[in-house]
This record gives sequence, C-alpha cells and structure tokens, in this order.
Amino acid sequence: MSHCSKMVDAGRRRFLGGAGFAAAGAAVATMVPVQAKAAPGAARVDYPSNRLANISDLKPNEPLAVAYPDADAPGVLLKLGKRVPGGVGTAGDIVGFSTTCPHKGFPLNYNSADKTMNCPGHYSRFDCESGGQQVWGQATQNLPQYALRVDDKGDIYAEGVDELLYGRLSNVL
Repeated sequence: MSHCSKMVDAGRRRFLGGAGFAAAGAAVATMVPVQAKAAPGAARVDYPSNRLANISDLKPNEPLAVAYPDADAPGVLLKLGKRVPGGVGTAGDIVGFSTTCPHKGFPLNYNSADKTMNCPGHYSRFDCESGGQQVWGQATQNLPQYALRVDDKGDIYAEGVDELLYGRLSNVL
C-alpha cells in the first residue's frame, strides 16, 4: 500500500484544538456589544415625508394620535417638555413613536407620570425620554421612533423610522 506524500497526520488532539480555537473565536464575535439604539439617522429607513401635525396641536405630556408611514401604522406625537434624543422643535422636546409593541403587536398606552409607552400584553415598557429604549419586558427591540422635522410654519413632518415596524418584513412601503 502506497501513501500519498502530501498527506499530513495532524492527529486528533491537534485537530480538536484547532476546532476549539475556531469555536471560541466565533463565540467572541457574537458577544461583541451592539449599540442599544442607533444615533438618529444612522440606521434610519427613509419613507416619504408626511405631515403629521402642527406644533400648535400639541399639549405638553399629552399624546397626539397619528399614523406613519401609512394608515396601518398607528403612532403618537409627544411634547415631553425637555430636550430628548431625536427631539425636534425649538426646545428639542417633540418626538414620535409607533404605538404597536415590537414584541407581539399589542397597542401601547402612554403613561404620562413616567413618560413611558406600556404594553398590556406582556408588560414591555419603553422610555419616551430615551429614544424609545426598552426598560422592561419581553420585547427584543426598542420602540420605533420617527425621524421628525419641523418647518418654518410649525408643521411637523415624519421622514423615516429608526427600527423595524411590527408585522413588517422590512421597512419599505
């Protein structure tokens, strides 16, 4: 029986050592921290610009129901009273969010006492003063926040969303 002169006998111990090293590298790659929420505009999906309201329509800490990017995507505009991430207007305190829980699609309720959106289904809570960051519950993503713009007449326009809307395979119309 003749042997191939090009074959190398790595041995079981050497093979398993290399496989273990490769598995450890793959595990470390999956553990690298991911930013909790992308900076406004960084991971944003642009939709057609849509007028949602006028600044004069908003009352401090009272939600104004809107729909964006289409009629099947309920949302809310909020004037929070202090500068917040993604906020627009002269005080940087106006934000907009989807009001459908990203976990299972339950309609969210606004709690004016702590400025959170709350899910009655599985109790996820989202902090409106922190860009819709999840603070409790079963959801695996933050609350989708609208990319807003205010024109010189005080009209508020939505121009994109920074997270995937519940029930959609992608953020496209």
